[in-house]
Amino acid sequence: YNEFERRPEFLDAARLGVEFIQRHAFDPQGRIYFSLTREGLPFFFQRKPYAAVFVQMALLEYGKATGDQALLKQAAELFWRIVAWMDDPALLERPALAGQVPTSNLANHLVLGLLAADMAQTFPEERYRAVIQSSIDGTLRHYDPARRIFVENRALDDRDLSDWPEGRLFNPGHSIEAAWILLHMLRTFPNPAQQQIALDAIEGSLELGWDADYGGLFYFMDLAGRPTLQLESTMKLWWPHTEAIYALVLAYTLSGEARWLPWLARVDAYSYAHFADPAHGEWFGYCDRRGDLALASKGGSYKGFFHVPRALLFSIQAIEATSGGAR
Repeated sequence: YNEFERRPEFLDAARLGVEFIQRHAFDPQGRIYFSLTREGLPFFFQRKPYAAVFVQMALLEYGKATGDQALLKQAAELFWRIVAWMDDPALLERPALAGQVPTSNLANHLVLGLLAADMAQTFPEERYRAVIQSSIDGTLRHYDPARRIFVENRALDDRDLSDWPEGRLFNPGHSIEAAWILLHMLRTFPNPAQQQIALDAIEGSLELGWDADYGGLFYFMDLAGRPTLQLESTMKLWWPHTEAIYALVLAYTLSGEARWLPWLARVDAYSYAHFADPAHGEWFGYCDRRGDLALASKGGSYKGFFHVPRALLFSIQAIEATSGGAR
């Protein structure tokens, strides 16, 4: 509604979701339940901040669409609670344990950077720009220049984590997503050298993460070639491929370099051959390594209406911006 087409039915559907969220999603401490019953009763609390991330996005966009200042204020308050939860997971009942190494998590930087960039457009306050800059710095901390990828975890004291499975963990989809989000953040703080790192990370992540035998992006990889802790590592999931499609469109429209087009054609062909459902619409989410459908469901606790429309919308917007608005 805000970005593509102001159709009343889009706003009507959004209103139903926002009203349900406001009635049922918040616990007494202002945290967000992960899942609810159909009637809105709490069903599961994840002790992570990511459910709140999606609620914050919803409140901000609906507030922008309607001009509802109370909703915009609520979105801002929730943003800063998310910042606090990421800084101190104990606030979500995840206390630091004696044997744990304090680490920087890639997902937190890309999430906060994306939210802060959206907030800065609505609230031109320096504190949001400061979060963007901090997220740029945090994301770059995860860059592995030898492999040209972003790794999932870095020790806050810079110690070597390669003896830990968590320190060797590579998620190609996250690395690609981090790269394009970094490109978005650099719109606020332009830096040609950092832009080149982001572009290199897109290419490096595709080269390392692509399955040469069966096609598609692996879900997780161990950088030393050891077995991963994640049992689903060799599966092919929908969302790394949507992130790759948009990242490649963005890389091409930014640079004009033809080298991005063969990768875009390869990822696009794999995605539409294995995930998209031409008969009934939407995308399936989960294939095995060979690309055979593992789950016939199109939605669940971890797959919603997010990655596919976001990637397609952002791709359309990038192409239109380059082509002068022609559709």
